[in-house]
Amino acid sequence: MKKGNISRFIEKHYLHFNAATLVDAAKAYKRHIESGGKMMITLAGAMSTAELGISLAEMIRRDKVQIISCTGANLEEDIMNLVAHSHYKRVPGYRYFTAEMEKELLDDHYNRVTDTCIPEEEAFRRLQKHLIKYWLKAEKSGKRFFPHEYMYQILRGGELKQYYEIDPKNSWMLAAAEKNLPIVVPGWEDSTIGNIFASYCIKKELKPSIVKSGIEYMIWLADWYRKNSGGKGVGFFQIGGGIAGDFPICVVPMMYQDLGWEDVPLWSYFCQISDSTTSYGSYSGAVPNEKITWGKLGVDTPKFIIESDATIVAPLMFAYVLGW
Repeated sequence: MKKGNISRFIEKHYLHFNAATLVDAAKAYKRHIESGGKMMITLAGAMSTAELGISLAEMIRRDKVQIISCTGANLEEDIMNLVAHSHYKRVPGYRYFTAEMEKELLDDHYNRVTDTCIPEEEAFRRLQKHLIKYWLKAEKSGKRFFPHEYMYQILRGGELKQYYEIDPKNSWMLAAAEKNLPIVVPGWEDSTIGNIFASYCIKKELKPSIVKSGIEYMIWLADWYRKNSGGKGVGFFQIGGGIAGDFPICVVPMMYQDLGWEDVPLWSYFCQISDSTTSYGSYSGAVPNEKITWGKLGVDTPKFIIESDATIVAPLMFAYVLGW
């Protein structure tokens, strides 16, 4: 594949330290995919609000990722950016905000994520208004779905198209829905839409059981991993830390330590972009070799940790993998 300007720039200038690790990890990612391996990408933080979809959506369309694990926030915020982008407010001077200035944003119905303020009415409530129909439909029919399956239903239903405010090709959730890409969303209830769903359950308008649980996600993931880890195996590309990465990586030791399945391959590639320090028992900041002791990675597994800002590193790595 011919290399684009970004790839050539990276190879010329990114020669040492974290920059060199970025290149090494990107090359290993490409080798893994090109040799027939599969890749999981995990999304922590606010990667969707950072508009990672601009590059991630193309990774999905070009089959450079086969499964995603993400927080509930990333699941919903990509769609909210899709339908409410013009109503977002950027506040580059957020570091100097007083408590009173933050309260003003709240009073104006904005929720701040670093330098980006998400509008409540046009984002959260707009999505809620349409999702409730799918939740009620499931309740009436006695069916149950995973959180991401409800999001796929609403995207495929087409009713959100009237609100689209960005180029749809830059939405990773749209790309995932079109591919029917497997998604795992551990701890979905720790998200705004999860909180909204809980409020309906408290009001007895919905039953909690219509949304499949995290345990069911783990059971499903074990089956998916068994079916997809042959040959070159499944790699693990972790953006940030937290439950988006911690939850799915544990499926491997769970299968052979707790289930006694001895033929389970370890993860065959590992890379994490993290700014967490290795201290105070931080798992997000743990060096990859620690995962050997937990039965997740092998001695010979290609391992990389890039200690930097994921909003800078991930798009560059995706660009390299895509040949841009």
